[in-house]
Amino acid sequence: MKRFVYLVSPSKITKDFYQNLDKVLSFKNVKFFQLRLKNISNFKLITIAKKIRKITTKHKVKFILNDNFLLVNKTKADGCHMGQFDGSFEIARKKLNNKILGITCHNSKVLAKNAVKLKTNYIALGSFFKSRLKPNAKKANLSVLKWSKKNFKKPIVVIGGINNLNYKKLLNAGAKYIAISSFIWDNPRLKPELAIRKFV
Repeated sequence: MKRFVYLVSPSKITKDFYQNLDKVLSFKNVKFFQLRLKNISNFKLITIAKKIRKITTKHKVKFILNDNFLLVNKTKADGCHMGQFDGSFEIARKKLNNKILGITCHNSKVLAKNAVKLKTNYIALGSFFKSRLKPNAKKANLSVLKWSKKNFKKPIVVIGGINNLNYKKLLNAGAKYIAISSFIWDNPRLKPELAIRKFV
């Protein structure tokens, strides 16, 4: 099984989440798992992250924290994903040492070039489709994805409203990983462990 899924957490972690995550990762198509929680105390975030870390380690999945590069070492995460307004990328790169740093570049060639200069480990482009997680996100187009694939050796993660019907188009245009969240965790028709099986 090829690992090409970049799985993002639901916005709230419920009691049954850990069991569901274990089942989802056992399908073996997830390369990264990102914990993305807003408005939560550091203590609570660290507690949740430590439980998740055990599950991602078991399934050989890279564990990424969203936004907070200062907590990467405390949570034993493999790295951090940062948006354009999440602090200094230069400081993050130094603090993270050899750990993973991923940067959101929206639909911008300039931001993508800057990210590559900063020795980011991957660039994230999007939003390619209407996203429930980020309804007001800037729209991205396939031409920027194809351009990035041609000009950079860095892997590209694509984000925004990705589901089982549209993901192949993005992989064919040059994406190495597809970021998905709502289709897995908030799917009205499929349980998480069945939803993940739609991506092969």
